Amino acid sequence: MSGALALGTYRCRDVSTAVSAAVAAGVEWIDTAPNYAQGVAETPLRPVLDRHPQVGISTKVGFVSAADRQAAISAGVLPGGRSERDHCLSRPYIAWQLALSHARLGRAPELVFAHNPEHGTGSRDEVLRSLASAFEEMESTADAGTIRGYGVATWTGLSSGLFTVSDLVSLAQRVGGPHHHFHAVQMPVSLVHLGPVAAALEGAGPLHQAREAGLDVFASAPLDGGALPGLMTPDLVRLIDPSATPVQAALLVVLSAPGMSRVLLSASTPAHWADALGAVARERLSPEHLRKVIDVLGT
Repeated sequence: MSGALALGTYRCRDVSTAVSAAVAAGVEWIDTAPNYAQGVAETPLRPVLDRHPQVGISTKVGFVSAADRQAAISAGVLPGGRSERDHCLSRPYIAWQLALSHARLGRAPELVFAHNPEHGTGSRDEVLRSLASAFEEMESTADAGTIRGYGVATWTGLSSGLFTVSDLVSLAQRVGGPHHHFHAVQMPVSLVHLGPVAAALEGAGPLHQAREAGLDVFASAPLDGGALPGLMTPDLVRLIDPSATPVQAALLVVLSAPGMSRVLLSASTPAHWADALGAVARERLSPEHLRKVIDVLGT
């Protein structure tokens, strides 16, 4: 499977402009979260989603945004002692947050990620208990036909070894049985996060485990928040693809990663998307080529 570009709204300053530019460029998936854009990232997506029902949408559950905190407290969905916390994966809070996202987006999301379950928690056992509760609620929601599937979006959970993709699949099987709705994982993959790619080339790590389990993989921060293109040397760009721009070279490595499904990009203008889509049009890098890049940059 070769990766495709999708809009990630985490770093979008103007979500309305960004989503319009993305859809005009032919992008077919948008990833968002209730806490993005200071808690207002979902609502601006509705007009575009209404006009383009073919565009898929994923959102997240877990963070308690400042914009929604008081409403969550009033609804009684934050467990005792957690009213001041900024993260919660309890079943009542997830159900409440999903209903809110549904109303803001104007439709149910195709995919819902448990967002950074490692946030504010301690041991591995605590994280897995929290995820078990989250999976139970999302399995129930999927069984009702409200969402198609769910996943886990993590920044450090996989790279730190706190949990593995195999752990998550086993948990989903325990909660949802053989026909569970755990469909995807999201993690950082980029020229400064090459560990998953290096491991996959050796038949190990989260990308390999996800592919073996038939999961979709979403790469977050493929340009490291926009910093990477300006840091890439001409020699590095030539090593990846002599005819590519820095943006295209950086994205091409991520798009070529084994098992990659979607690469989330916060591009906001037609010119940005045109440059980025130039990477999609290029031949994917072979495993041998990827190894050369990793040998130069390390993991």
